[in-house]
Amino acid sequence: MSVFESYSPFIREYIYSHGWEALGPVQVAAAHEIFYGNNNLLLHSRTASGKTEAAFFPILSEFYEDMPSSFGALYIAPLKSLINDQFLRITQICEDAGIPVFHWHGDVAQSHKAKALEHPAGILQITPESLESMLMNRSSDLIRLFGDLRYIVIDEIHTLTGTDRGNQILCLLSRLQRKTGVYPRRIGLSATVGDVGKAAGWLESGSGRSTTVPEVPKTELRWRLGMEHFYIMSKDVASLPSSELTPSETMHMDMGYEYIYDSAVGKKSIVFSNSREETEYVCATLREIARYRGEPDIFLIHHGFLSASIREEAEMKMKDDSIPAVTCATVTMELGIDIGKLERIIQQGSPNSVSSFLQRLGRSGRRGDPPEMLMVFREENPLPNAPLPELIPWELLKAIAIVQLYIEDRFIEPPVTKKCPFSLMFHQTLSIIASSGALSPAALAEMILSLPPFAHVDREDYRLLLVSMINHDWLELTENGELIIGLRGEKLINSFKFYAVFKDTEDFTVRCESGEIGVITTPPPVGDRFALAGRVWQVEELDIPRHLIYVMPVEGKMEVSWPGDYGEVHTRILERMKQVLCEDTEYPYLHKQALERLRTARAVARNTGVCQKPILHLGGYTWALFPWLGTRSFRTLRRYLSKYAGKYKLTGMEYEGCYYMTFKLEGGSGVNMLRDLSNNIIREGIDRSSLIGPSESPVFEKFDEFIPSELLRKAYAEDKLRTDELDLRVHDFITQLGE
Repeated sequence: MSVFESYSPFIREYIYSHGWEALGPVQVAAAHEIFYGNNNLLLHSRTASGKTEAAFFPILSEFYEDMPSSFGALYIAPLKSLINDQFLRITQICEDAGIPVFHWHGDVAQSHKAKALEHPAGILQITPESLESMLMNRSSDLIRLFGDLRYIVIDEIHTLTGTDRGNQILCLLSRLQRKTGVYPRRIGLSATVGDVGKAAGWLESGSGRSTTVPEVPKTELRWRLGMEHFYIMSKDVASLPSSELTPSETMHMDMGYEYIYDSAVGKKSIVFSNSREETEYVCATLREIARYRGEPDIFLIHHGFLSASIREEAEMKMKDDSIPAVTCATVTMELGIDIGKLERIIQQGSPNSVSSFLQRLGRSGRRGDPPEMLMVFREENPLPNAPLPELIPWELLKAIAIVQLYIEDRFIEPPVTKKCPFSLMFHQTLSIIASSGALSPAALAEMILSLPPFAHVDREDYRLLLVSMINHDWLELTENGELIIGLRGEKLINSFKFYAVFKDTEDFTVRCESGEIGVITTPPPVGDRFALAGRVWQVEELDIPRHLIYVMPVEGKMEVSWPGDYGEVHTRILERMKQVLCEDTEYPYLHKQALERLRTARAVARNTGVCQKPILHLGGYTWALFPWLGTRSFRTLRRYLSKYAGKYKLTGMEYEGCYYMTFKLEGGSGVNMLRDLSNNIIREGIDRSSLIGPSESPVFEKFDEFIPSELLRKAYAEDKLRTDELDLRVHDFITQLGE
């Protein structure tokens, strides 16, 4: 029987009514495994290939014939917006079949949640944080809610593997299995899996099943891709103080933003930036250009600090083909929200990874058209006497490298494994005891250490963590030798913010009259102004105890700053960047000014020896090192140099991302220093733990501040430093430096 005939009648009717001419390869492969197999399933295929339908068509067909007596399928996604979108899609499929669909996260009405709890059935779509809350607070009701759970669908797994949030999901699924005695099949979905074997291994951790990964035929690359470059200041007004410029002249000082505006207006577009700060500023600037030109403001904004209503407005307007809209967004619109016929993606600067590039590009080009992306690069025009590293357009090189790596090798960054997730271990310890009431230390250790994410943690390290938690009142040891939640632990777990394992802040909610705008971290004084949601607001009133800020809108734009970590860059990208700088290829997607900027950079590289030598003299005592290493390996080399700085009289180290580092050597040669250093590494290797000072307490994750310092140092050495690539690179240094 064909796959189509295996579907239930209401699924076949849905396919007919939506004009599908045929099932795609991913739907056929998924149906065969779900209907006739018993393994977990990893579906990896391009964006908009129908992975959601591939997973749910067979599941819903099974439920139509044999309805589960509890929630039968659990859909877990990393974003509320993604759950909202999938809730509407799945509900539309199920509306005539009598299969209930519920969604559950912080923005969902309590009445909807109450209905789900009263009659658990069909599909539950949920965030990891809400599932954590269920396991903690409804421990005695889990069998009724999940006793007939058959499938767990995890969306966008490439964003979860190797992160505390992804590991939290694995912990929750293992705990749910223990509580219910049910071992459902898992289905992972992603468009950008870098290492299929590692992703499959992550998906099946603790499931008791192996994972099937069907081979989906690769499609021919059909992209519309362009890159253009601009210097931020135009020559005719660069020397004038801003007070002497007219609005017209001010607008023309940055041709890059006008280019973004002209490229976006008239098409259904998303303008992606790599941070909330950049997203806010570009949205305000585009609105300012529209106001100056007397054109309508069609600009929307979407990022995680905005209210649910503002994000949902952007999502709904982007789905409506009759509304001309341009949305400025961060990663929150990178994932699989169905926003209809999106015509163009504009990327401000370079994405940080191949995976991010593919996800963002894949937002466009649905319904048969090829995806389209325009990358726009803006940089200050370097002065003639600028240091050598500032003459290189690093962002442009990175973007070209990312594109070429995928075109040439289909390279996508592989998942990483976190060996010392102590912050998550602290969190899960409190969660498990809260749900259990009390446990002996031995029973607790057995439960924690058997969870898949903690497979590499030593029992002695966990004992050290437990002792610290008892000593600091997170836990309390009762007279009969059991552990219960301590006084500080009670306060922590009673906050809704406890359920999330990613960092949060003590946010202040911003309100304009009755509408919620979003949140900011620090409240400005009354009368001051700040930017949020692509607009400028003036503070009218502060309610500090309730964390509320009341504002009124004002004209103009302002820069805004949030602290943030923009992610790691893989060594393959740095190596390909060097190749871009050193080869003569003129890539067809470079527009005129971008091509000219690349030619200029290549001339600088030829004339200075950047491609031939890893270290160059910049004049005086200053040297520049170009190791072409990714974030972790670059960090390791930087710490190694710092450790031996005294030996080589090295001072004043500075660095830019992982592109280069500069330092001063008094009375010595950088070439000799690097040769000696490389030979030392070859002879002796690198002890990662020795690169971390005895008084350091490296804090990265949410609960790290509560972890003993010795464990934090161990976690930093294991999960933030990398020596294998550096070991190989120093051999290259020796060869390039010569005798």
